[in-house]
Amino acid sequence: MQFTTIFFDLDDTLYPPNTGLWLAIKERMNRYMRERLNIPAEQVSSLREKYYMQFGTTTRGLQEYHNLDTPDFLAYVHDLPLTDYLSPNPTLRAIIASLPTRNLIFTNADLHHADRVLTALGLRDLFEIIVDVNAITPYCKPMPESFRLAMQAAGESDPSKCVMIDDIHRTTRAAKESGLFSILCHETFPEGSANAQLTDWNELKTILERQ
Repeated sequence: MQFTTIFFDLDDTLYPPNTGLWLAIKERMNRYMRERLNIPAEQVSSLREKYYMQFGTTTRGLQEYHNLDTPDFLAYVHDLPLTDYLSPNPTLRAIIASLPTRNLIFTNADLHHADRVLTALGLRDLFEIIVDVNAITPYCKPMPESFRLAMQAAGESDPSKCVMIDDIHRTTRAAKESGLFSILCHETFPEGSANAQLTDWNELKTILERQ
């Protein structure tokens, strides 16, 4: 295997999107935008999507245009009982633990949320570094600068030795364009969106070893 470092996305990658957790987070974003930022209710969904498409995260758009109190926003939107949505995945744990690579989390969420999610999944001890949204400020995935900063955090200088696993094709496409080997963890696979597709974690080592 030519790779030395794997960056794992967090939400909707290390757990399946049908848990409902990300939908619950988005609803808390909507509520915060209505109640704390006084954005008219009829504008909230379209603005959230606009900022996500323009900046990579809703947070970045709110920072740019709404004088966002970022720590307060992130604490609010992630204030959910994670064990209602997530449970340990022994199969995934065994797969990640068997990898000979350095394994890091690279997420547009913050460190506190990542810690809580990994703990709920029983995976926290498998990741020595969490590269969160604050570590790559003022950037975020899929901005090219975010991958450079994530590699710095990992002590890597050669992108060809790095892997990015993410559920969002914009991110895997950007990672690929930045020289990383990208794996799209999703049921659909838009052309050119990644170097490989992953629909079953049991396939991961095979994908990595055939490169």
